[in-house]
Amino acid sequence: MKGYEPIKTRKRKSKLDPYYDQIFDLLYGTGKIKNKIFYYKRNLFNYCLDNKIIPVTSESTFKDWLKKNKDLDNYFKTKVSKVPEIRFETSKGEQAQVDWKESLEIVLNTGEVIEINILVVILSYSRFRYYGVSLNKNQDILFNHLDNAFKAFGGVPETLLTDNMKTVMDEPRTNYSKGKINNKFKSFSDDYGFKTVPCIAGKPQTKTKVEQPMRILDYLKSFNGDLTYLELIKKIKELNNRENNKYHEGYGLIPTLALQKEKDSLHALPKQSIRNQYNITDILMKVDTSAMVTYKQNKYSVPPKYLNKQVTAQVYDNKLHVYFNTKLITIHQIKNNVKGQLFYHEDDYNSNLLLSNKFKGDEIESISQSNLNKIGEKYNDSISTTNKKSWVS
Repeated sequence: MKGYEPIKTRKRKSKLDPYYDQIFDLLYGTGKIKNKIFYYKRNLFNYCLDNKIIPVTSESTFKDWLKKNKDLDNYFKTKVSKVPEIRFETSKGEQAQVDWKESLEIVLNTGEVIEINILVVILSYSRFRYYGVSLNKNQDILFNHLDNAFKAFGGVPETLLTDNMKTVMDEPRTNYSKGKINNKFKSFSDDYGFKTVPCIAGKPQTKTKVEQPMRILDYLKSFNGDLTYLELIKKIKELNNRENNKYHEGYGLIPTLALQKEKDSLHALPKQSIRNQYNITDILMKVDTSAMVTYKQNKYSVPPKYLNKQVTAQVYDNKLHVYFNTKLITIHQIKNNVKGQLFYHEDDYNSNLLLSNKFKGDEIESISQSNLNKIGEKYNDSISTTNKKSWVS
């Protein structure tokens, strides 16, 4: 009689309501939680489940709850493309798509900010993917990652769809030009038996199958300040395994199971003797009491502050790259035509003299010049990244 109408839905509390403050802190960096970035609601959902912040629930339930909480929902701003993506399906073994997730800045648990690069390789039929992590993305590292990807797939696809990265193309493909594939990459593709198909420059829609897995890697930003470098690599492997073993509604497949159907259509891997020339392995080394590391019977100097420490070396471009944790501490040109010799960077030798406390600062340079000339003939090392003088005994 008074115009009252009962509500048609009940106002029930969500089981996620008690966790509102924790999730707000994650998103907006209040309190002790800082630096974390969540690009997508899925990233936030996975992070909360991985760290047991919320009880187990479905992703759709979590997203619906976010929508009802405007402060949380407003955090996520999405741009809707007005250009439709045309979907193309490929046959088994026909194609893999490849691209770099470049210069991804991550804050380690020490507060150190590092830039990592992740190569994403995905089979277009099964959507089985490989994530390869590195601190740089030169051609030798690209070859190493592609070999690892083909090994994970159990074979080589017919074609590899890439963008116009400089390690693949000398001249980009455009609407008016086919482009020119790098000779070294052409040799690599011939050795592995695949055809390289570059995209038209400026049209990433051509390889949409690899673009989505790259967006998923933004999830790593949510671990800013939580992990060591080794834990970060482990987390990327876990993410890789999760995506390969989950059901993807968009294309109705579990990649790991679909790969079993696709394997028979892939080309066999080349002989191990061919693959070895493209592999890069981490070499663990101990810096000796002379602040040097040994590689193939020759010794190469490192800064003396790494005395007696464990370091890691990688060999590519005929250079020895020495790392302490994630930091590149020195690069030496490898001399394969000599044995049992010492190779110094002048700065390293000067630092050794300074730390000995036997010489004054103004004496260091003249003593260093004299001693190095006695040790052997001086030569200039053409390494642009260090731009240091080097000496050989």
